[in-house]
Amino acid sequence: MIYPGHRKPRTALGALAIMVGCLVLYLGNKLIGIRIELYYGLDTFNILWFLELFILPFFAGVVVSYIFGFGGKWLAHFPPLIILGVQYFESIYLIGVPEHASLIPMGWWGFFVILAIECSAAGGVAGEVWFKAYYKESGPDVKRVQSK
Repeated sequence: MIYPGHRKPRTALGALAIMVGCLVLYLGNKLIGIRIELYYGLDTFNILWFLELFILPFFAGVVVSYIFGFGGKWLAHFPPLIILGVQYFESIYLIGVPEHASLIPMGWWGFFVILAIECSAAGGVAGEVWFKAYYKESGPDVKRVQSK
């Protein structure tokens, strides 16, 4: 039963937003060429690694929030978790670890994933503010009560 003010579920739009966020992260990872789960000693932590861990997830969060609108800040948590998890799985079982590198310990990897998730969430909040998703939801059909 549909009642006044009922909102249709936006699950398809949410799935699309998460997929596009994953695509942004995946293509960005391929473009930059850094894999968070591989450790090369202190040479690991350079400007490209910083871009991979902080800046790229921020932009993915902005994209997710732009597509989904209000609530995109919550969906922005998922693309870094999905993509970095898949990359870790690839490094263990499919691609393997290069000879001159080692697999980063799981605790460090989890910490770096949490950092990427939080940067993506910050991008989701920034996207909601920049694209004024709060105002899109209220729309012209919502009656406002004005006090006299």
